[in-house]
Amino acid sequence: HTEDELSRSSHSNPGKSLVNGIKTNPASNSPKSSLSVPMGPPVYVDLAYIPNHCSGKNTDPEFFKRVRASYYVVSGNDAANGEPSRAVLDALLEGKSQWGENLQVTLIPTHDTEVTREWYQQTHEKQQELNIMVLASSSTVVMQDESFPACKIEF
Repeated sequence: HTEDELSRSSHSNPGKSLVNGIKTNPASNSPKSSLSVPMGPPVYVDLAYIPNHCSGKNTDPEFFKRVRASYYVVSGNDAANGEPSRAVLDALLEGKSQWGENLQVTLIPTHDTEVTREWYQQTHEKQQELNIMVLASSSTVVMQDESFPACKIEF
């Protein structure tokens, strides 16, 4: 379809709108339900970056049910925007609990945040039960005038 055809098709059907060329129902306009993604088998990867700085805007338990990683990177460091989101960290626990296999998962936070610390302490028993390890690193990389924490990942 050309851009004009896509535009016309959304105007000719006012009950529907287009998102990335897919017709969606505006009544279910939440980010988590706006696209109907067909179910399929889970995808196994070594490393997955939790989308949107671990914000709850578009990551839910379904992400963790379908994207099964040995390592998940949590990069959020903006409490004002809910990054990282406690709900997303809880979604990891919920999603992983439905894998049906007890594969080792390592969570790699790139920042030391209050949300991450509280989640770790409050859910530590559940993490152990689900074979989830949170990687804490005291390594620091120094480059010119900057220094920042670092983690080493081996595959």
